[in-house]
Amino acid sequence: MKFKNVVIESFDYYLSDTIVSSTDIEMRLAPLYTKLKLPEGRLELMTGIKERRMWAPGTRPSDLSTMAAKKCLKKSQIKPHQIDLLIHASVCRDFLEPATASVVHANLGLSDSAMIFDLSNACLGVINSLVVAGQMIESGMIQSALIVSGENGGPLLEQTIHELLNNPNIDRKSIKKFIANLTIGSAATAIMLTHKSLSPDSPSILGGAVKTDSSANHLCRGDGNTHSLIMETDSEELLKYGIKLGQLTWAKAREELLWTPDDINMVLTHQVGSAHEKLSIESLELNHIKTYRTYPTLGNTGSSALPITMMMAFEEGHINKGDNLALLGIGSGLSSIMLGVKW
Repeated sequence: MKFKNVVIESFDYYLSDTIVSSTDIEMRLAPLYTKLKLPEGRLELMTGIKERRMWAPGTRPSDLSTMAAKKCLKKSQIKPHQIDLLIHASVCRDFLEPATASVVHANLGLSDSAMIFDLSNACLGVINSLVVAGQMIESGMIQSALIVSGENGGPLLEQTIHELLNNPNIDRKSIKKFIANLTIGSAATAIMLTHKSLSPDSPSILGGAVKTDSSANHLCRGDGNTHSLIMETDSEELLKYGIKLGQLTWAKAREELLWTPDDINMVLTHQVGSAHEKLSIESLELNHIKTYRTYPTLGNTGSSALPITMMMAFEEGHINKGDNLALLGIGSGLSSIMLGVKW
């Protein structure tokens, strides 16, 4: 997969002011911790996640995506009526039908000529959307695409805490499949992609590679209820399969981009937690390359995790003009994409 004419014209994110620490969660789970004789501080020690953000109950993903999009549009030279494609790419959606993109389209007052749809692929949604929209731009079908994600981890966190406190069969073994739920955070992101001719000095998406291992689709599953989601994850097996898939994706991306590790200035991975990040970068033999972390303060923000990490790294001055970025996205199922970006 190679692109010659696709650029990231603008981007922004939106965060809640409400912070929920891992200590706060453990305090709510105190009866269970006492029953199972679990040590305080276990959650942060295992995951490296100190805190995450949460939205007010009842907040809709479309509201979050709309706020991020409005911030993005303020930075963009592309006007709402010029947007050819809107993709809503988060795990969280307002409902199963119609597409949440339709609500965001109405909120933003986009053109009736704009194509809209939801693209859902677990935590890989935004990165998948960059590839799909990028291919449409490269082909000449469209000139601009707005990709949005509004992730709200609140319902999942609340449902998980309720399950852990009220299920009498929870023990030290069965609790493991719920730990990943306690790492989930909330964030909204928006990215404007355009043809290079519209913004020649913007960061270019060079291309990359895709790899899928669908034999692992059973390792992380949600029940499908968009307002009261409960998920069960075999984190250890998921990590093992994910590391292997990431290695294969990187090997293919190197061939496509003609890159060696020396060509990379920064590597950014999907932000799950400390163990995932450490093993991912080490397995790619890129641990000597600088990176940036958002999971300690945001947790795992689903499809917004990798894009918001890139945005914050740039915002804080860690990305410079001319830098090559390797973006490794992964979503349960399993599917992985590595994209090369020239800043």
